[in-house]
Amino acid sequence: MRESSQPLAGLRKHIARLAADGGPESRPAKGWLASGHAGFDAAIGGGLAIGRYHEFYAADALDATSAAAFAALLALRTPGKAPLIWLRTSDAARRTGHIYAPGIAELGGDPDRLLMFETPDPKMLLACANDAIRCAGSAAVIVESWGKFPLMDLTAGRRLALGARDAGTTLLMLRLGAAPTPSVAETRWSVAAAASRELEANAPGAPAFDLELIRWRAGPAGGRWRLDWNHDEQAFGEPALSGALLPLSARRATLPHGVAAA
Repeated sequence: MRESSQPLAGLRKHIARLAADGGPESRPAKGWLASGHAGFDAAIGGGLAIGRYHEFYAADALDATSAAAFAALLALRTPGKAPLIWLRTSDAARRTGHIYAPGIAELGGDPDRLLMFETPDPKMLLACANDAIRCAGSAAVIVESWGKFPLMDLTAGRRLALGARDAGTTLLMLRLGAAPTPSVAETRWSVAAAASRELEANAPGAPAFDLELIRWRAGPAGGRWRLDWNHDEQAFGEPALSGALLPLSARRATLPHGVAAA
C-alpha cells in the first residue's frame, strides 16, 4: 500500500506507468461520486462531481483525522480497481500518523488501491499534485496539507481544477488545521468527528462524521449532515437506530486503530 518518500521524478515514473497501464475500462465514469446517503447525495445533485476539485477543512487534530477518514472512504467508493493517489507533506504525516491498512480492509475498502507519497514541503506537494491530477489512470487524487498553504492560491487552484477536469480525475483536497479561504473548488466542506452509536455488547459504533457544506458552485450552501459508514454496504448512511450515543470523549474509538491516521 505505502510508497516511501520519493522525489518528484519518482512520482512521475509511477504516473507514467499508470497512464500506460490504464485503459478506458479502468478510468472512472463521468458523473457523480455518490456517498450512498440518499439525502446527502440528492442535496448536491447526485454526489460529488467526478473530474472536479473538492475541498475538506478540519479545524483541529481530531477532526483532521475524521476528515482524512471521510476522504479515504469516499475515494474508495470509486468504481473499479483504478488506484487512488494520496499526496501529503511530511508535516501532515507527523501530525496525523499513517493509514492502517488492516483498518481500511476491516471497513470494506481495498488498501492496495492506495498509493501514498510524502513530500518534504508544500512546494513539492503542489508540484506533485499538478502531475498526479493529470494521470488518467487514477480514480482520484487526495492532497493533504497542514496549516496555512500560501502557495495554494487562486491561480494554483485553477491549474489543478483544469487538470482534474481534463483528465476526469476527482481531486479531494484536505486542508487540515486551516481556516477556509476563497478558492475555485467545486464544493467546500467542514468535516468534524461525530459521536458514534455503540453496537450490541457495547461494541464501538461505526465511523461517524458531521459535514457542513460551506460552498457549492452549482447551488446553495449551508446544509449540514451526519453520515455514518456502513461496512456491509460499503457506503455512508443514516445513524443506527439502536444503541446509546458514545460520549464526546470516546469518539476516538469510532475507527479501528490507525485507520484514519492519513
